[in-house]
Amino acid sequence: MSADPALGAFFEMLGAERNAASNTLAAYRRDLDDLLQFLTARRNALGTASSADLRAYLGFLADRDLSPRTQARRLSALRQFYRFLVEDGRRGDDPTAALDAPKLGRPLPKLLSEQEMASLIDICGKLDGAEGARLLAMIELLYATGLRVSELVRMPIAAMMRDQPFLTVRGKGGKERLVPLNPPAKAAVTAYLAHRQSHLGERPNSPFLFPSRGKEGHLTRQRFGQMLKEIGLKAGIDPARISPHVLRHAFATHLLDHGADLRSLQKMLGHADIATTQIYTHVQQERLKSLVETHHPLAKAAKSTSGKRKTAQEK
Repeated sequence: MSADPALGAFFEMLGAERNAASNTLAAYRRDLDDLLQFLTARRNALGTASSADLRAYLGFLADRDLSPRTQARRLSALRQFYRFLVEDGRRGDDPTAALDAPKLGRPLPKLLSEQEMASLIDICGKLDGAEGARLLAMIELLYATGLRVSELVRMPIAAMMRDQPFLTVRGKGGKERLVPLNPPAKAAVTAYLAHRQSHLGERPNSPFLFPSRGKEGHLTRQRFGQMLKEIGLKAGIDPARISPHVLRHAFATHLLDHGADLRSLQKMLGHADIATTQIYTHVQQERLKSLVETHHPLAKAAKSTSGKRKTAQEK
C-alpha cells in the first residue's frame, strides 16, 4: 500500500484506541488498498474521494461478482476510515454518509448434529500419542466453551493451570469473559498436558497451551482447520461441513436445544450485540420446520397429493 499519512494515522488509532486484532487490521488494509488502486486508476486519492467516486467503487465490486456480504464489509471499512478523517479534522465531510449498503440475506450457520459431535470426539479419543491427545483437547474445549478459534490457539497455558469451574477468555478488544468448563474438557486437557512437555519437542517453555515451532509460537488456525477436516473424514463427515467455527456454532445451537437462555449464550460467546446471538434461534426454527415437513403425517400427505398432481399433469 502506498504511503499515506491519513492511513498511517487510521491504523495507529485502530491499534491503540480500539485494540483491534491483527486479523482485523489486515482485513482493513486489504480493503483500503483495493479502494486505493481503484481511485488511483481514476486519478483520484483516498483523502479527496467523493460520494460519486465511492459509489462507482461499490458498482465496481458488484461487477466483479463479489458477494453482498463482502461488499458490505468493504463499505464498513470505508465508513470507518472516512469517519476517522472527519473526527481527526482531516476532512470536513463524510462521503460515505450518502451510500446505501447492499441488501444482505441471512445465511444460517453450518453446524454438526449432537451425534456427529459425539462421533468426532469418539474418533479422537481412539488416537494414540501426543497428537491425538492435543486434537481431542482442542475439540473438547471448542465444543465445551464455544471459543473462537483465535482464542483457542492463543490460549495461555496459565488459563488451564488453575482448577476452576470457569475458564477466563480474553476475546475481541481485549475483553474478558467467563465460560463454564465441563468435566470432559477438563479431563481431555489434563491428559494432553501429560504429553505437552515432550510433544515433538515443541517449545516446552512456551506460554501457549498449544505451542508450535512456527513463528507465531502456537498452533495456527489454518493447521487446526486441516486437522479437523482430516478427523472429520475418519468420522464420516464431509470436510466441507466442518471447521473450527462450525464447532462454535454446534456449541451454541446444542445449548439452546437443551434450554439455555439467549442472554447467557451471548455472554459465553462474547457477542457485543444480542442480535448476533439471535441467529441461532433462526437455526432452531429452520430445523423444526424441516422436522415437521419430513415427519408430520399431514405434511407427508400434502407431499403425496402434490406428487400425484404433478404426475397427472405430465401425463
